[in-house]
Amino acid sequence: MSAARPTGTDGPARPHVLDNPARAALTGPHAHFAERYGRVLRYPVDVTPWLALSDEPDAEDWADLAALAGPGAEVPLLGFRGQVPPGWEITFRMAGVQLVDDGLATAPDPEAVPLGPADVPEMLDLVARTRPGPFERRTIEMGSYLGIRRDGALVAMAGERLRPPGWTEISAVCTDPSVRGQGLASRLILAVAHGIRERGDTPFLHTGADNTGALRLYESLGFRLRMRTAFLSARVPERMTQERTVGVA
Repeated sequence: MSAARPTGTDGPARPHVLDNPARAALTGPHAHFAERYGRVLRYPVDVTPWLALSDEPDAEDWADLAALAGPGAEVPLLGFRGQVPPGWEITFRMAGVQLVDDGLATAPDPEAVPLGPADVPEMLDLVARTRPGPFERRTIEMGSYLGIRRDGALVAMAGERLRPPGWTEISAVCTDPSVRGQGLASRLILAVAHGIRERGDTPFLHTGADNTGALRLYESLGFRLRMRTAFLSARVPERMTQERTVGVA
């Protein structure tokens, strides 16, 4: 994963923990999730698809990633700006942005309730209907999640995903179409951010660069743009020139 240049800087970008947030999380607060092969790290696939290359991956790193993922597998490359090796196929590319807390008016929400393992089927159903981004059966283990129910049904939620040291990503922000326009997403973002701040971390999040509605919402709440990034996926070649046997640590 190659660090993108933070906006508003001249010259080479200085390393920052958020330049490679998945790696910072997997070598920090989320180290207990880490599956490792060489310098490549990933979360268990039923937790989240995110994985982490070194800041400047070399040929051995790509071979390790191929061995870890398996021939023909599709792997996400959050923030990667370089060129994939010959034989690798880019299957998805979208410009993204990373935003950080710049004065959020955080507050608990009286209607928001903590979500736990028993709520996962409803959370997966809500995600399937609203498509906020990757959310798997065990994603809830990454941090705290809050939801709002109406007539007993889960209609909105938000929670925590990547946890680089000192920071926590807000993710899975979604609202059922039947209750959109009521400000539920804003309330949940501020409530989740309140819990993050109470723990001593700083909230941040990612979204698509073309998602103008979400960007307006986040900026109105008190997030600011830190850097432009990219969301990519690439397919591992079916046949690698160097055979490697993977062992997950």
